[in-house]
Amino acid sequence: MTDLSTTAASAPSPEQGAANGSGASGSGRDSLTVTDNRTGETYELAITDGTIRAADLKQISADGVGLATYDPGFVNTASTRSAVTYIDGDAGILEYRGYPIEQLAEHSTFLEVAYLLLNGELPTQPELDSFVHDVTIHTFLHENVRQLMQGFRYDAHPMGMLMSSVSALSTFYPDANQISDPANRQRQITRLIAKMPTLGAWAFRHNQGKPYVYPDNRLSYVENFLAMLFKMSEPTYEADPRLVKALDVLLILHADHEQNCSTNAVRSVGSSQVDPYSAIAAGIGALYGPLHGGANESVLKMLRRIGTVDNIPGFIEGVKGGKEKLMGFGHRVYKNFDPRATIIKKACDDVFEVTGVNPLLKIAQELERIALEDEYFVKRKLYPNVDFYSGLIYEALQFPPEMFTVLFAIGRTPGWLAQWSELVQDKEQKIARPKQIYTGYRTRDFVAMGDR
Repeated sequence: MTDLSTTAASAPSPEQGAANGSGASGSGRDSLTVTDNRTGETYELAITDGTIRAADLKQISADGVGLATYDPGFVNTASTRSAVTYIDGDAGILEYRGYPIEQLAEHSTFLEVAYLLLNGELPTQPELDSFVHDVTIHTFLHENVRQLMQGFRYDAHPMGMLMSSVSALSTFYPDANQISDPANRQRQITRLIAKMPTLGAWAFRHNQGKPYVYPDNRLSYVENFLAMLFKMSEPTYEADPRLVKALDVLLILHADHEQNCSTNAVRSVGSSQVDPYSAIAAGIGALYGPLHGGANESVLKMLRRIGTVDNIPGFIEGVKGGKEKLMGFGHRVYKNFDPRATIIKKACDDVFEVTGVNPLLKIAQELERIALEDEYFVKRKLYPNVDFYSGLIYEALQFPPEMFTVLFAIGRTPGWLAQWSELVQDKEQKIARPKQIYTGYRTRDFVAMGDR
């Protein structure tokens, strides 16, 4: 086992690179002094923004092979510098471009937040009007896309349809691979934000055996989405303003969340300089997984299994004994309240005022109350996350569980695109290619078939 001892020193000039100085110490800069106890050599690694560069470890070697870090799941590895989203998990803070999520959810709209994520600043009224107009006129899809989606089985999962159709868009816009052209990038970004609700709604209608509904560009972004989802024979679909606002807030809350699994997938695939449609399709694929986008469905299954408020104490004991899983609590990043969960809980009131109260709500509220008062969960910093209440709202809006991740993907698209755009313009970024620790056989001789 490698034996290293380290000492941190603090002083100016963090921008200087690491220096190999056997016996070096106290250089007068922010640095980490590392002694390799295998060789007795001492190395000094620059500390910048609370990190050391992994490449600087390569100079530490006892056998001709430079040292590397082993970090499954990237739990303590920074892969990029980003100005898009800030999270302080201990304090329960989430900010888009420096703006607290609470303020954006209360005062902004989804497209205004999308503009903020993509451009770094809140838009002026003319800028927002122009952006909304550009998104609105790109909501329609080529008829061949409709034919492509109609080719799926009647029971195809909407998320699989969304992933496939987004990927297919790269063949409709072959110029999208010209990612170094800013105007071209903006054009593809606008198209993707505009077309995602249409694709999502058509996947939903396909799954229900209903005819596809074309966009109505007289409506707002969310109103248009709801119309494509639920319109039947009426000339114009009019959604309840309270439901429009609630869904708009949900999209805002999902718009970005730093370097999560799907964003990492977008950046990793995007690092090959592929077109944005292919990169976003990769993000959708990552979001498809139950450990990422499917958590709110797991919450609903848990609440149904509990059945009644009277069964909660027994369920809690089952969780403590390892026989049950408490879904919708805890988060990889947040060690405090997920700020999105608090906002969603408030949005429940508006939705249920229109749709009627979901009978699972009482179970959820009582489960939350008991868990937050129980030392077992408090000590482990297990607080409700964004998935705990979002599934209840989606179900109240008549979405089947398989549509939950589609809604998540539509909301996350501006964040994915902001991260992708940042990646494309970051001169430090390289094609993703993690190291591995090889654990297999070495240099074996081929064995003839008869001798195996």
